[in-house]
Amino acid sequence: MNAVQTFKLTKEFDSLVAVNGIDLEIHKGELFSLLGPNGAGKTTTIRMLCCLLKPTRGTASILGYDVVRTPFAVKKLIGVSPQDTVLSERLNCWENLALIGKVHGLSSNEAKARSKELLETMGLMERAKDQVRRFSGGMKRRLSIAMALVSNPQVLFLDEPTLGLDPQARRTISEYIAGLKGKKTILLTTHYMEEADSLSDRIGIIDEGKVVALGTPQELKTNTFQMRTMVVSTGNLTAEVISDLQQRYSRLEMSKGRLKIYHKELNFQEIVDYLHSRGVAVYSAALEQPTLEDVFIQITGKKLRD
Repeated sequence: MNAVQTFKLTKEFDSLVAVNGIDLEIHKGELFSLLGPNGAGKTTTIRMLCCLLKPTRGTASILGYDVVRTPFAVKKLIGVSPQDTVLSERLNCWENLALIGKVHGLSSNEAKARSKELLETMGLMERAKDQVRRFSGGMKRRLSIAMALVSNPQVLFLDEPTLGLDPQARRTISEYIAGLKGKKTILLTTHYMEEADSLSDRIGIIDEGKVVALGTPQELKTNTFQMRTMVVSTGNLTAEVISDLQQRYSRLEMSKGRLKIYHKELNFQEIVDYLHSRGVAVYSAALEQPTLEDVFIQITGKKLRD
C-alpha cells in the first residue's frame, strides 16, 4: 500500500485551476519533495491531502483512507507543519505541545513524554517554559515541527519548514528531517534546491497545477540533460584543433580561453590527452554536473522565487 495516493486530484477556485488532475504515489517510508514556483499548487495540494480543502474532482488517500469520505481517520495518521507557522504566542512550548497532544487524543502522560523527547531533540528544552512570542524564527519553526510530530504520525507534511531561516537553523532542521527518513513517510516542499537534492528519495516538480517531472534527483538530472559538458581553460587552441573537435563532439563553445565541449558521453582523460598531444596548454579542466536548480529552470522556465 502506498502511504499517499492521488488520482486526477483537482482544485478549482472559480475560474482558477490551482491543482490540475495530479496523480501521485508516495511509498511508505519515502521522503518525497514537491517542488514548484510560487503559485504552482504545492500548498493547495497539501491542504487537500490534510483534509483542509475539499477537492473539486479526483480522489486522494492516506494509507488507504479517503481524504473526503474518512477525514477523521486521515487526521489520526498525519502531522502537519504548515508554511505559515501557527503557534499560540502566549503559550510556552510545553503548553503548545500539550494542546496538540490533546487534539490528537493523547493522554497527559503520553503527551508529556513525547514533548520531552521532542524538545530535547529540537534543542528547545532550555527555553521550554518561555512564551513563544519571545522565540526567534528558527526556534518557532523547530517548535512547529515538534508539534507536527507530537502525535507520532505515520505521514508527515512539511510545507517549506526552513523558509527564511539562517543557514545554521536551516542545517539543524534539515539534519533532523534526514533522521526521520525511513521511519516516517514525509512530503516536503522547499525552495532550497540543495536541501531537496540531499534529502529526497524522489522529487515531483509541479507547475501551473500539473506534475511536469517525477523521479529521483539523479534521474531528473540525467533525463533532463541528455548531453554532458566539459569545461577546459586553455590559451593556444588552433583552428585545426577546433575543427577536429567539432567533428568529434556535438557542440563547442569558445570564449576568452575557455572551451566548452558538449556531447552525450565525454571521456575526461581522453580529451585532456588529445589536447596535450596537439600541443595545447590545458590550465584546468572539469566535467560539469547539472544541478537540481538547472533541472528546475530547464523544465519550468522559471526561477523558484518568480
